[in-house]
Amino acid sequence: MTTDELVKMLAAGVEPVDPRQMARRFCLALATGTLIAVAFTAGILRLNPALSRYLSEPMFWIREAYCVALSAIALLGVHRLARPGRRLGLVPAALALVIIAMWVLAVVALAPASPQTRTRLVLGATAAVCPFLIALIAAPLFIAHLWIMRGLAPTRLRLAGAAAGFAAGSMGALVYSLHCPELAAPFIGIWYLCGILIPTMLGAWLGPWLLRW
Repeated sequence: MTTDELVKMLAAGVEPVDPRQMARRFCLALATGTLIAVAFTAGILRLNPALSRYLSEPMFWIREAYCVALSAIALLGVHRLARPGRRLGLVPAALALVIIAMWVLAVVALAPASPQTRTRLVLGATAAVCPFLIALIAAPLFIAHLWIMRGLAPTRLRLAGAAAGFAAGSMGALVYSLHCPELAAPFIGIWYLCGILIPTMLGAWLGPWLLRW
């Protein structure tokens, strides 16, 4: 068999891949995961009754912008790691920049505060449960991101799993904010990030097994 004949045999019956397939997979998975997360938050945890009043608070919008920014950047990372040969580029630096910006706000809030006030700004009333509730809400989104990855071709499996977990945690934090009564920058900078890192570490651990292809 000649090389030309081998190439023709391998190419026989090959159908072109729909370039919109990845976009449809992303949309379906994220819509399903988000709906489940919102339903759990609204139905089990309940929405914060003071939510309408928080709309006039600048820290409410800073908190939401923080979660949205982390989610958007992390989704870009998932999109890139889902394909072989793609680099993360500035994704890690962008995530670090958003996190550091929140930490700067936290320092600004803590600096003039008394010791008792500092404790309240850091711990709030829900520090003991906040990270775990974010991780719990992120669970359907975590499954959705892993499903996205498994349908594509990630090669750096541990990093891809961590990216899926970080994206799920960031989106979970955004959904959780509809229930959360905390608006202090130190609280958000510490405990929201802890909640996001739980599925991130889980994804890094499970990635090599669940994303193998």
